[in-house]
Amino acid sequence: MKAVSGTDESGRPRHGAYSETFKNGRAACKGEFERGLKTGVWTYFLVNGSVKAEGSYRNDIIVGDWRWFRENGALMQTGSFSNDGEKQGRWCRYYPDGALMDEGEFDRGLKVGVWTTYDESGKVKKTKCFRSP
Repeated sequence: MKAVSGTDESGRPRHGAYSETFKNGRAACKGEFERGLKTGVWTYFLVNGSVKAEGSYRNDIIVGDWRWFRENGALMQTGSFSNDGEKQGRWCRYYPDGALMDEGEFDRGLKVGVWTTYDESGKVKKTKCFRSP
């Protein structure tokens, strides 16, 4: 995702709706600032115009459910973040054709429980168990 500063060229905190474009004129990202901090839903784009990632920030911290996409628009990964910005809950990654690649849980940024990896036909390739923190 594109790094976006909370201050403008004059060093003032950004406030309100924000968007940035690539050199080709297409959107690079859009979201909102509140007194220099990212807030609400943000969308990041690829140069070809497709959505790259979408999710929320609160007080400049990545939070809640996020989704990442491939250049063709296919879902690449889903996951959630805690109010502290740590990976939390169920995460899934997908093959380019949309088949589930792997899935598992995070607790305070660490993998926990059983993580399962699948081959492209959907058969289990391996499982690995992680201890709780």
